Amino acid sequence: MDWTEQSKEWLLDKLAPNGDLELRTLGRGGGLQIELLFIRSICDAEFIRKQLIEPYFQMKTDQEYEDYLLAFPGAYSAKNNVDTLMKLTSGYAVITLGDHMLVFNAIQVKASALSEASVESTLLGPQTAFSEHIDTNLNIVRLRYRQSSLKTENFDIGRLTQTRVCLLYDDKLVDQGALLRVRQCLDQIDVDTLQSAGELHRLMTKNSYTLFPVYLSTERPDRTIINISQGKIVLMVEGTPFVLLLPAVFFEFYSAMDDLYQLPVVRYFLKLLRYIALFTSILLPGAYVALTAYNPEIFRVQLAMSIAGSRASVPYPAYVEVIFMLVMMELLLEASIRLPKSVGSTATTVGGLILGQAATQAGLISTIMIIIVSTVAICNFVVPINTMSFAMRVVKYPLVLLASLFGVVGLVIGFVGLIGYLASLRSFGKPYLRIFWKN
Repeated sequence: MDWTEQSKEWLLDKLAPNGDLELRTLGRGGGLQIELLFIRSICDAEFIRKQLIEPYFQMKTDQEYEDYLLAFPGAYSAKNNVDTLMKLTSGYAVITLGDHMLVFNAIQVKASALSEASVESTLLGPQTAFSEHIDTNLNIVRLRYRQSSLKTENFDIGRLTQTRVCLLYDDKLVDQGALLRVRQCLDQIDVDTLQSAGELHRLMTKNSYTLFPVYLSTERPDRTIINISQGKIVLMVEGTPFVLLLPAVFFEFYSAMDDLYQLPVVRYFLKLLRYIALFTSILLPGAYVALTAYNPEIFRVQLAMSIAGSRASVPYPAYVEVIFMLVMMELLLEASIRLPKSVGSTATTVGGLILGQAATQAGLISTIMIIIVSTVAICNFVVPINTMSFAMRVVKYPLVLLASLFGVVGLVIGFVGLIGYLASLRSFGKPYLRIFWKN
């Protein structure tokens, strides 16, 4: 076995298995065979076809084709296996021709197909988001994470749609047990159609009544690459700009990408603000009900008198007032999502102002209730990952119910039960309340 054959086998051993690794053997009657090796997702297929493959069949002799390749602008002979491997993972194509192994620049950057991140915005970091095409997304990831240990596997899910799902991971860092579980879950999915990452999340979640997301959904390439470098698994679905990162822990849903781009003191301050918003959004409505209806003595006299004065004209208990306003807030949020973008924000803002002012003047709600609902709404929007924001919008209702039945004791019991429920969750074998991620 000559050195080019040994080099090719070494490269294949380092790169395989990969769903986008391509090895082509070209031959013609009585002529010299060539082998072409490249990674499809980051190479320009049109360049390879026109500049490397077509001339092989058009030229009359092997020597003429060999001279053509050796004189090709930018082409050079491979120095060693490690250098060739780095070039392959950067978007270069490799041709073995006799005792020559030549490297060609065939990088393709699909920047024109990208748009700005609209859901997870950042001030200082990269602004681009994934697209709805898997090949474009693979191109982004491979050009930013140039490691031969980055592996891809393809699955077709959906009897009718045959939707392509791509599994990405770093073979050196990934938890092999979690990877095996993911493969088994994907193989067991039996549905007619699959159209989004959120639908795949639902199909892979064993407990259909789980309130909290156990996979992290993101549209950001930088978050995806950081998670791959931490040993996470990435699932890409054709037709959606969102990818799934797993396993995931609770605290990752409260980490924004700006945390990596800010100074340490600013980063810790922003994280503290998010956790203050977390506790405020889930505990404030229940605390208002419990303290108003059962334990007003906890307040200072001036504050207790102020709350009692504002509720003097309200004809029903505090829990009815809270639930009514929370439901109205949820309706406004849903309306802002469903209405056309040109009128959505204006209609909901005006509707909220008119509704709050009219309800206060009519004596249906207290003025302090407007402050509480506004605070809860603001705190809900602080969550960086939307799937967790939706979960937190639901959590506060059981706590309000417990507070209305048992006061502060019920609120505390509900909060402790919530922590116990979170501690019982697992994301592919990893504890959900794990503070620090480590394989």
